[in-house]
Amino acid sequence: MRQFFIPTDLYHRLQTGGAVTLPDDVRHHIYKVLRLRAGSEIVIGDGCGNRCRCRLDDAAGVRAVAANCAVAAPSPPITLLQSVPAADKFELVLQKNTELGVTAVVPLLSERSKFAKISVLERKRERWRRIMSEAARQSERAWLPHLAAAQPFDAAVMACTAAVKLLLWEEAVTPLAQALPRQAPTSLALLVGPEGGFSAAEAAMAEQAGFVAVGLGPRILRSETAAMALVAILQYIYGDLSRSPRGDGVV
Repeated sequence: MRQFFIPTDLYHRLQTGGAVTLPDDVRHHIYKVLRLRAGSEIVIGDGCGNRCRCRLDDAAGVRAVAANCAVAAPSPPITLLQSVPAADKFELVLQKNTELGVTAVVPLLSERSKFAKISVLERKRERWRRIMSEAARQSERAWLPHLAAAQPFDAAVMACTAAVKLLLWEEAVTPLAQALPRQAPTSLALLVGPEGGFSAAEAAMAEQAGFVAVGLGPRILRSETAAMALVAILQYIYGDLSRSPRGDGVV
């Protein structure tokens, strides 16, 4: 069943039993792109773990036909700190890692980033948020990941408070498996570089901030591939990639 997100205040109104008017972008996608009609059933969520089955009421509105279903937040939460690669590669990073279940993404500027100013990245923020929302909708996530403001490398690594912090670095000597705890940690942070990777000085700074430098075997992966590979591995070991599908009872 198709899923869509609406703002939290609209979702609360939906739960009171009345019909609500859908946002313009959602309505356009439903009626113009998917060609759904009044009477069709969809799933509406607020991006904060709440969703319910609804029926399209007319050309603009929707009405709940089932009780709210609260879905637990992803566990353990995974934060991806990614130095922004060139061109549109970061859009692929956002899309695929949203599908894989990251909890938050922090765009970084590092020494070898192709972008020179935080302000340039901030102009892309709204487009990036739309890409993540669409990926969450397509993959039927109940929780929208948080897109943090773009930050300099040093500020981001020093502010990170995750229980397990991993630095993906091509010069690391520790294999990933050796750095992972047996029990699922309370939170994870992954630090991934741009094309060209992190400098030795940046790696040293990250290690001083508690990150453990790890590698993913003998191959050198592209920046956008490395992030996806690492998130997928961690989601299989600790997260929901090894769990039964369709377990939330919504549809």
